[in-house]
Amino acid sequence: MRNAGIIISILLPVVGGIFLFERKQMTERGRRICCELIACLTTVIVWSVIAGGTVDEFTVYSFTRGFAIAFRADGPALLFAGMVSAMWPFVTLYAFEYMENAIHKSSFFGFYIMTYGVTLGVAFSGNLLTMYVFYEMLSLVTLPLVTHEQNHESMYAGRIYATYVIGGAAMAFLPVVVMTMFTEGGFVWGGHLYSDLGLNYVLILWLLGFFGFGVKAAVIPFHIWLPSATIAPTPVTALLHAVAVVNSGVYAVTRLTWYVFSPERLSGTWAQIVALLTACATLLYAAGRALKERHFKRRLAYSTVSNLSYMLFGILLMTPAGLQAGMAHMLFHGIIKMSLFLCAGAFIHKAEKNYIYELNGVGRKMPLTFFFYTLGAMSLSGIPLFAGFVSKWNLLTAGGAAQTAWGYVGDVSLLIASFLCSIYTLTVSVRAFFPGVGTDRWKDTNLSDPGWRMMLPIILFTVVDIAIGVYPGPIMGFLARISGGVI
Repeated sequence: MRNAGIIISILLPVVGGIFLFERKQMTERGRRICCELIACLTTVIVWSVIAGGTVDEFTVYSFTRGFAIAFRADGPALLFAGMVSAMWPFVTLYAFEYMENAIHKSSFFGFYIMTYGVTLGVAFSGNLLTMYVFYEMLSLVTLPLVTHEQNHESMYAGRIYATYVIGGAAMAFLPVVVMTMFTEGGFVWGGHLYSDLGLNYVLILWLLGFFGFGVKAAVIPFHIWLPSATIAPTPVTALLHAVAVVNSGVYAVTRLTWYVFSPERLSGTWAQIVALLTACATLLYAAGRALKERHFKRRLAYSTVSNLSYMLFGILLMTPAGLQAGMAHMLFHGIIKMSLFLCAGAFIHKAEKNYIYELNGVGRKMPLTFFFYTLGAMSLSGIPLFAGFVSKWNLLTAGGAAQTAWGYVGDVSLLIASFLCSIYTLTVSVRAFFPGVGTDRWKDTNLSDPGWRMMLPIILFTVVDIAIGVYPGPIMGFLARISGGVI
């Protein structure tokens, strides 16, 4: 029965999205009801699966030995699927108000809901081939969302997005095929202890997979697509940059490293050093770019590029503590960045402005929006009693506990990037609430906070952020069980 629940949770949003896409004459009210109903029902099904615990791998269709479409619900799957399903209905509610006066709403909500199902397909994949198939489907269903405005800027961003993600898929294809042939493709915690491949060949295959799947995790030099994709409507960029696409890249690297290749065999090799240095370089470079960036959403996008490599750093340490910390930051960053993007979108939607210098004094007109933005910025900066502190502290301790030069290099990089993060996020709050004399742009305007549909998700994500920061024990305990191979 729970096997059927996994399949239904994937198919329901995909079929529902196609229905919404085709019903272009549907009334606005009907579209909203249908869209929210599909999102909520899917979430209920996913959480019924989560409530029952793990589900062993089961095959839906087999091509030949190892090449099969299969699903499972182990620890990482429950984490990723739970994260996605908890957020999607609330961001859908936000999208109703944000997209009120938008064009092509049938196609937007159609692809938007389909993305939900495809992301769950990535989460519940039972082997490398299945994950690769849904990973590529995710690129296809999100491309129309990036190009939604259908103007020159969005079409150009769409071409960049397609070029990078398809190129990444090409790099990952060889490792997927070879490892499916040699391991029959199944996910096993700790990886497969295969002996038929030479070490250097294994390392080259793993690096190809790391950079291929790492395109969606925005590692340099393949990060350009992510800031460009901010041209999409904010409900899309929030999900692209906080949950669906970017975290699918981190999730795929986790599966590849810990459940297909063997961390025991990869640890201490030149390939691990290359990947760790790439992650450290990315998190530093992107933090510097965020500091320079003057476009509000692009600043947050560069912040995402940096924070994705925080996660990769933990995962690539190839220690249980590192894996626990990397997964914690994947979850906590998703909650924090979702709130920050939704706050940015509220400003852009209400003020019809996009740049940091245009924020001067807006906090006095939109106090709730920028109060919750400030709390999210404090969390992302790593201030105690917020979720961001918990994951960053665990990443630092995992780096030190690894007792390697690269672990220490990573810790120093994290500290520098966190300092830069506090500057590029909190200066927004300073501008919003404390404009310089004569620089208040909004003093004589009627600007106000958005309606309840946009504010409710912002408030809820912030409350969860603080709750985790104050009482992280249960979630960190769950992540410790995953990183220890218990679930």
